[in-house]
Amino acid sequence: AKLGLNQAEMGKRVGVSRQTISLIERGDYSPSVTLALKLAQVCGVKVEDIFSYEEDENESKET
Repeated sequence: AKLGLNQAEMGKRVGVSRQTISLIERGDYSPSVTLALKLAQVCGVKVEDIFSYEEDENESKET
């Protein structure tokens, strides 16, 4: 909580529930591009500073 916001406050600022923020923090939910951009804007950082993509080993193999 670098901004001094708890999950409920962050959720309110970006239009989602506290539970959604919790899932994103744990890596159990991938936000939409729009939500990722809103979160980055509220945090005052670039979206790539808080989100990254790592290709799953199974996804990269052609079948």
